[in-house]
Amino acid sequence: MMRMDFLTLFPEMFPGVLQSSILNKAAEKESVQFNVHNIRDFSVNKHGKVDDYPYGGGAGMVLTPQPVFDAVEHVKGAANVVYAPRVILLCPQGKPYKQADAEKLASEKHLIFICGHYEGYDERIREHLVTDEYSIGDFVLTGGELGAMVMADSITRLLPGVLGNDESAEKDSFSQGLLEHPHYTRPADFRGYQVPDVLLSGHHENIEKWRKEQAVKRTRERRPDLID
Repeated sequence: MMRMDFLTLFPEMFPGVLQSSILNKAAEKESVQFNVHNIRDFSVNKHGKVDDYPYGGGAGMVLTPQPVFDAVEHVKGAANVVYAPRVILLCPQGKPYKQADAEKLASEKHLIFICGHYEGYDERIREHLVTDEYSIGDFVLTGGELGAMVMADSITRLLPGVLGNDESAEKDSFSQGLLEHPHYTRPADFRGYQVPDVLLSGHHENIEKWRKEQAVKRTRERRPDLID
């Protein structure tokens, strides 16, 4: 079973996502265990303070290293395992997160997500604690929580037995370097909009050929960078 731990200042953001849909079903199947921790609980400051002004001046507040280090060390100890977890920092400066990263991380046993707020993190968190830094896009969010939940969803659905059909994940967009082909279901005629004849033919070889052609066509039109 995979374990995912989320270190955050806003734990109330997580239940709605982790306790719904595929993620909830995965937890019920014991394919994954989710744990959410409040970084403030690890602060040695009597007021639970976790941020401070940046050395050298500047706008905003910086997340201090002490509560983050202590939180990660606590989680590692609680896991009580011999393997080293991946400690993931969500930040705009991180590596762009791709489907290939989700596939790689899905083979891990333990992931720890650090979700920051404020102006940024004390650099010593990056240098001495984190194994991976990821960004989910070229835009700035108010914190790392949404990025962590996006990553958790994309990873969990790849775990064995989580989806009803493991082939569903294998044929997703990006998994084979292309966007996914179009899908149709009943009725075959909806307000005059017809399902392509090939999908109704029952000829599996022709259907697969059509799907591949459509995937290439859609990728060229919408994401030519994936082909070029």
